[in-house]
Amino acid sequence: MFRTTRWSLIAAAGDPHAPDSRQALADLCGLYWYPVYAYVRRRGSDRHKAEDLTQAFFARLLETNDLAAADRTRGRFRTFLLTACQHFLANRHDYETAQKRGGGVAPLAIDFGEGEERFTREPADAHTAEAEFERRWAVALLDQTLKELRAEYAESGKAAVFDVLKGTLTGDGPAYRDLGARLGLSEGAVKVAVHRLKQRYRDKLRAVIAETVDRPGDVDDEIRDLFAALG
Repeated sequence: MFRTTRWSLIAAAGDPHAPDSRQALADLCGLYWYPVYAYVRRRGSDRHKAEDLTQAFFARLLETNDLAAADRTRGRFRTFLLTACQHFLANRHDYETAQKRGGGVAPLAIDFGEGEERFTREPADAHTAEAEFERRWAVALLDQTLKELRAEYAESGKAAVFDVLKGTLTGDGPAYRDLGARLGLSEGAVKVAVHRLKQRYRDKLRAVIAETVDRPGDVDDEIRDLFAALG
């Protein structure tokens, strides 16, 4: 059975004050705020304006009952988040209202300094702001997958193994013989370890994506869209 995801919990919640749905939404926003911030910056806002707008957007998202009306065609959190942000930016009254409510009280612990550093480090290109949102969303999902996978290895006392072998997930890195020398393993043992790592990575990626879609059939589609966004 497809387990209930954080996003499906949120989409099904009729009460915006229900602790489970609010915490689930806060968790998802905390993980994937950067694509929103970068989208606002790409739309022409300077750093400080983008910080204010991003905080105000998430404040509104956390305080309103908009999610209770989310329909099945918006079953992907990625789609919902971008659409909601577009509507928010199109109606600056939302921003003014948020400022009057609490102006400056952060609903999420967001490291905007780190976000701006990432934004300025990324090369500018001809993609639309929407296409860049999709790409940054994909990168955020992959980053979260790696973080969770490393934490899993660390819990088993194998963080060093993960750090040595993670390059194999993208097809890069030294030959198995060289990796074995670094880990004190035979080439055959490295092959087995890499196979297990890749399998866990695939499973973990599916689990991370499952947190952001509403239906089990959407996971494979979302994976295809993810890699398409990365080009």
